[in-house]
Amino acid sequence: MHRTEDVLSTLGMVRQHKLDVRTVTMGIDLQPCGSPDLKTLCDGIRARIVHYAGRLAEVCREVEARYGIPIVNRRIAVSPIAHVAAAHTAEGYVAVARTLDAVAAEIEVDLVGGFSALVQKGWTQGDRRLISVLPEVLSTTKRVCASVNVGTTAAGINMDAILAIGHVLKDTAERTRDHDGFGCAKLVIFANAPNDNPFMAGAFHGVGEPDCVINIGVSGPGVVKAAVEDLVRHDPNVTLGDIAEEIKSTAFRVTRVGELIGREVASRLGVAFGIVDLSLAPTPQAGDSVGEILQAMGVLRLGAPGSTAALALLNDAVKKGGSFASSSVGGLSGAFVAVSEDLALAEAVERGDLTLAKLEAMTAVCSVGLDMIAVPGDTDAETLAALIADEAAIGVINHKTTASRLIPVPGKGPGERAVFGGLFGEMVILPIHAAGGSTAFVRHGGRIPAPLSSLRN
Repeated sequence: MHRTEDVLSTLGMVRQHKLDVRTVTMGIDLQPCGSPDLKTLCDGIRARIVHYAGRLAEVCREVEARYGIPIVNRRIAVSPIAHVAAAHTAEGYVAVARTLDAVAAEIEVDLVGGFSALVQKGWTQGDRRLISVLPEVLSTTKRVCASVNVGTTAAGINMDAILAIGHVLKDTAERTRDHDGFGCAKLVIFANAPNDNPFMAGAFHGVGEPDCVINIGVSGPGVVKAAVEDLVRHDPNVTLGDIAEEIKSTAFRVTRVGELIGREVASRLGVAFGIVDLSLAPTPQAGDSVGEILQAMGVLRLGAPGSTAALALLNDAVKKGGSFASSSVGGLSGAFVAVSEDLALAEAVERGDLTLAKLEAMTAVCSVGLDMIAVPGDTDAETLAALIADEAAIGVINHKTTASRLIPVPGKGPGERAVFGGLFGEMVILPIHAAGGSTAFVRHGGRIPAPLSSLRN
């Protein structure tokens, strides 16, 4: 266990540089709730969530008050609903989603993840039904988040599912037209999805997890930025190796804070502690940006040559620092490039410095992928599917997690603004060059085979 006084020495990070516990996410196994009777299923889901998470909000407030460290979000992640509700019709899946939404509101939870399907090698009828109702679920519920894993390094990429999701995005965007297609922001398309990710919209309670577990997401872009700025200010001749060491040291301290909070919450609730995910997840506030860290490192114009290398250095240093601080580091852990949620990145897009092609290149070295990207509303489903397939391919070939959160904004085109509000921010809509140029490729469907490097002797 870590000494409390060691952790409290970092409180200057909280006061000055926006360090927070971005989320306390409780994972709950819902598979015992499975039943062919819809009412029994929904009642069982509600009862099990209330049993485990009924005091989650209360305990988070207690721990926040004790340590003076803000807990920004309280969330739950459940077993993939495509498995839990497999016996039911499309209408049954919608009823389950509404049950999740209602119980999340009842227990004061901000978001619930796990309206999910894992279809990397193929898809069942239950998977197909879940994907088919995503537009209705994402447009009519407030707290429910969804994810679909379409590829893994071991299995390859399910192109049939990706094409279906392209149409889902179009339908969901249209149904939430009055909010710039915001429903799509609650859907993440993964390759190599982790089982213990606490961050939304992609969290679900994966196979191999216990009945109930607390996972922590700690975010400190402002802390890392301040550390790098201070280092460079005192010695302009520092090397990139020196900068990496400073980032690792800062990540170490931030991870210790997260583990203390996570273990305290888990202990008070009488459930297992899982992992700390140290991910530099930005907010639209100045000083809380991954892009500003890259600028502090010397990449003054984000998107300029060197941006990808700087992000690779940052991501690697964060992971190493976190891993040294705790044996419980998991999830995604690294740097998020969530454009609309990151003030500096959004400004770089608006200036034209940061393009969709450059963002795709940067996703090869960051922790997620094309995250919170607004594209023209008239983008066709096949082009959206092709973008998702490109991102999945980066993850599958490079043995890493990648993801896409693409938002086609109805009635708007390149250069106009998409405004989502709150932590989701806003951004200029990016053009897609040569849109429609790969329609025939996507329509072939089938599965892109696993890479040779996935084979084992």
